[in-house]
Amino acid sequence: MKTYKELPKDAGSNIIGQVTAQANRISTRLASVKYTIAIMSGKGGVGKSAVTVNLATVLTLSGFAVGVVDADINGPTIAKMMGVRNTSLEYVESGVKPATTSLGTRVISMDLLLSDDDAPVVWNAHTQKDAFTWRPTMEVGALREFIGDTDWGELDFLLLDLPPGSDRLPNVVELIPNLSGVVVVTIPSDVSHLIVKKSITMARDILKVPIIGVVENMAFYVCQHCGEHEQLFSADDTSFQQITLGKIPFDPKLSLCNDNGTPYVHEYPKSLASKSISEVSQKIQDFFNI
Repeated sequence: MKTYKELPKDAGSNIIGQVTAQANRISTRLASVKYTIAIMSGKGGVGKSAVTVNLATVLTLSGFAVGVVDADINGPTIAKMMGVRNTSLEYVESGVKPATTSLGTRVISMDLLLSDDDAPVVWNAHTQKDAFTWRPTMEVGALREFIGDTDWGELDFLLLDLPPGSDRLPNVVELIPNLSGVVVVTIPSDVSHLIVKKSITMARDILKVPIIGVVENMAFYVCQHCGEHEQLFSADDTSFQQITLGKIPFDPKLSLCNDNGTPYVHEYPKSLASKSISEVSQKIQDFFNI
């Protein structure tokens, strides 16, 4: 497959000029953002988006200006979890105004552009069987527009909630070469740890992106009868011990809050899980010497 630069006269599309212009817009837009953090997981089902939502909320409640990019183009959930799903986006001369939660967190998500609950993301192509060739490119293009065309204003933190898998981070690093760091979310299972190790290697050793740390979600649950901490999983791997930001216990109310669009840490600030998420937030601040 030929690269853009190998196409004769750029095939008349000026694709190189378009990509360069978009990259410049991102650079200009992110000049007003102090820290950009990618939140990723090796595999799905570990609660990465729930961690992102509540971490963003804790940072907002701490007085920081926070934005969240739902980078999962095909499976967006952030808008629903943060209670802004029915927000109509406003288009102004400076760009798209992000949706804003009742607490002040700014959000952009593909879900804000879909018409119905059951509407999938469908890319323009002669047939959808043909679309697979360009789908990865179009997904990166959509993410590029989310970051570059959104009028974020001044931000302390911009969190990017990535789709599962270590293959998505290179796309983000291409868009944001000076990415401030990566937070990796896992659960205490051998399968999850196996994939997370690959994600960390990709970020740290290949892409040279700072690893802020690992968050272990659903680390245990508290027995409602005796108060003992019981394990949900059996993994005893200590590979991440030195870079663990925190261990968040399982709490059924967290899932309920996700469904209702009310951040858990705001509804139950004194819970053990909320305290754990707050500790993660503080360690991230410490990482940047804030």
